[in-house]
Order: sequence, then C-alpha cells, then structure tokens
Amino acid sequence: MVAALALLPVLALTACGGGDTSGTTPAGAQASPAPTDDPVTAVRKVDSVAALLPADVRASGTLRVGSSIGFPPGAYYPNGQDKPPAGQDIDIADAVAKVLGVRLERQDASFETILPALGSGKYDFGTGNFGVTAERLRTIDFVTYINDGQGFAVKKGGTALRTKVTDLVQLCGLTIGTGAGTTFEATLTAQKDVCAEAGKKPYDVKVHSENGATLTALQQGRIDVIMSTINGLRYQAAQPAAQTAFLGEYHRLDVGFVFKKGSPLTRAFRAAVNELIEDGTYARILKKWGTSPSAIETSRINPPEHT
Repeated sequence: MVAALALLPVLALTACGGGDTSGTTPAGAQASPAPTDDPVTAVRKVDSVAALLPADVRASGTLRVGSSIGFPPGAYYPNGQDKPPAGQDIDIADAVAKVLGVRLERQDASFETILPALGSGKYDFGTGNFGVTAERLRTIDFVTYINDGQGFAVKKGGTALRTKVTDLVQLCGLTIGTGAGTTFEATLTAQKDVCAEAGKKPYDVKVHSENGATLTALQQGRIDVIMSTINGLRYQAAQPAAQTAFLGEYHRLDVGFVFKKGSPLTRAFRAAVNELIEDGTYARILKKWGTSPSAIETSRINPPEHT
C-alpha cells in the first residue's frame, strides 16, 4: 500500500495489495521525503539481456507499466501527485528498463485494476508489491524481485494485542483493518472460521480502499489491528507520527512484476533483475529504501507460493 499523504500510509498494501492514491491524511501524519541516493542513474543497457526482448518491443523501445502508487517504501508521492513517484518498486522498474534499453510509460493505477488490464493488453506489465500466490499463478506470470509478505501492526501503547501473531486465533474478538482486494483480505476471509472452531468470538474485518484510511481508523480506535505488508508496516512504525508498533512477520511471499499469462517479456525481465543483483545495483536500491532484509538471491519466473 498517498496523495494527500505522501506520508506514512499503510494499507492496501499490495503484495499483497495496493490502493487508491487519494487517501485521507491520517492524524498526525507528515510528508516522508525520499532518500537522496540515486543508484539507478549509473545503470546502462546490457545488449545480451536486451536481446531477449521480443523484436517489436526492441523496435518501439517502449513498455507500458501499470503502477500502483501507495506508500513508502514501495511506491509513493514524496512531493505530491504532480511530481514523479519514488520508492523501491519505482527504482527497480526504472533500473530494469535501463538494462533492457527501453523507456517506461508509467500509468498510475489502483491495485485491483492492474491484473485485469494485463489480460486486455492495456499494460505490458504491472508493479505494486504483487505477492506470488497459487491462485494468481493460474492467470498471471510473475518475475520476482523481492521477498516481502504479511504482517500486523497495532497502535503504539495499546492493549489489544502485544505479541507477534503466529496464529489467527490470536485475533479472535478483535477488529482488523486491511486493504480491499489484497492477500490480507483473502487470508482473513479464508480462515474466518478459526475462532468458532476454537470456541472464541470471531474477529471482524474492516476493508478500506483508500491508503491511509486504515491508519486513521487505528489511530481513532475504530480498529484494533492492521494487517498489511511487512516492509510497509515496518517502515510506518519507524515514523513517530504514525504511532504504530510492528508485531512482526506472519507469512512471507515472493513479490514480482506481473504479466499476462504466457508473456514473452518474462525471460528478459528475469535476466535484467539478475543483472542488477550481480552488479550490485539491486543491493544499493534496497539499502536506500531500508529493505535489505527482503533481498532475493536470484530472480525467478513463477516460483511456487511459500507455504
């Protein structure tokens, strides 16, 4: 998982999920400036990798990307929506494009619209912290570039939950906020019966489509817990104005660029990501955004979902 927030937002994270960039500003939130490091500028075209692109793409020199702009460290607007977005996903996509020798036509899009648009041909690929799941693998191709996943956060100093969540039974009786169309929503829905089976009061799920709305709900006491991406929640908890506490990782997921099934672009993208890993650019991008613990050793096409 902006607009008015270039802030500390959270939700509708996408690895899960992403969201609308017109979120409500959470109480106490302040703009989060982008780091000044620029590891992408020095990246150059690698002819052997670019040769893996289809001939028509090499001829046009352009790829259309549907990009879900949500919140740091993934992708957000540090200087307002009239200025370019920044974030880990932005830097990695831009660096891949430079290795391939192509220009990106970036179109902002809400998370839930990107996957259907790939099938219609509106975009050549999509970004937005899309997590690899068995369900998505049936209709979408992935090229992985980071390992993120699902986590939980609470209001700092609150009493609803204070320990790492390892079992959803720990959430019984609580109200959980998360993003629409995300793996978080799917996970909570799929396991909604765990509380009844344990003889406990069920948890309640509040779904928000705007980035920042869930954080506001947490700050105002309308929800007890946030479920979102590990990196997003960890980043948010480091911002004093957010007043949140990260409760740790629940389930890891590989995250990747997304393509329509059978796309001829995947081999070139995998080779480009691996080139960036090998030459050190990848590590510098992750260090810039504080996500080095989520580094992968090699990019893969359609790996199985983590169990």
